[in-house]
Amino acid sequence: MALPFDIRWIDFIDIAIVTVLFYYILLWLRGTRAVALIRGLIVILLIYLVGRIVGLYTINWLFEKFIAVIAVMLVVLFQPELRRTLERFGRGKVLGQLGFAPTPHGSFYVRNIVRAVEQLSESKMGALIVLERISGLTEYLESGVRLDAMLSAELLLSIFNPKAPLHDGAVVIQGDRIVASSCLLPLSDNRLLDKRLGTRHRAAVGISELSDALAVVVSEKTGIISFAENGYLTRYLTKDQLEERLFNLYKVEKVKVDHFPFKTWKIWKK
Repeated sequence: MALPFDIRWIDFIDIAIVTVLFYYILLWLRGTRAVALIRGLIVILLIYLVGRIVGLYTINWLFEKFIAVIAVMLVVLFQPELRRTLERFGRGKVLGQLGFAPTPHGSFYVRNIVRAVEQLSESKMGALIVLERISGLTEYLESGVRLDAMLSAELLLSIFNPKAPLHDGAVVIQGDRIVASSCLLPLSDNRLLDKRLGTRHRAAVGISELSDALAVVVSEKTGIISFAENGYLTRYLTKDQLEERLFNLYKVEKVKVDHFPFKTWKIWKK
């Protein structure tokens, strides 16, 4: 049954979907340089509307002739933000339910990451560890050194040793393997980040903005553990908090074992 003024019930659903869509788009753009571009676009549209109302024919003619050029220009200017938004849509729960979700890390590998981060933090050795999920990171792997080695705490500690040749840059982990080290990552231009943060933290936030990857950062100056996800940085994590986050994100059953059995350790070392 239609409502008065030819408003249907389906129109309310339509308006709700558009409202939610605009809300999330503005939420994703918050803190980026796209906000300033949107403000400039609003000013231009206001000038156009005033010109239409007042009757400024020259301005109206310019807008009508160059509307296609303006549309292309907007696509070019907003390319990073558009790419990020579309990637986040593609990483939704629907795709995960259809079988596109990555194979979760086993508890053994999560514990190795946490153990390495704990020792790096205690020694105040700077580190940046990126965990790949659905979005591919091939373009960033090409900037580093390929390793394709089995993930272990000892290997991570060796890589991030300040005297090691591969300690600069990020280590990228795919599943149970360290695929590359010394990788260069894009730096975030988010103005909401603390200006005292260094390039490691900005690189961690940058890769989490452009992909669904997770990034763990250890500060070289203070040993503080930080965690970046979806463009947000959480700092001052303890070893237990980091472990809990990784287990929750990968939906791994947490087994409360403090140390590996001796026999298993010996086999793994070989």
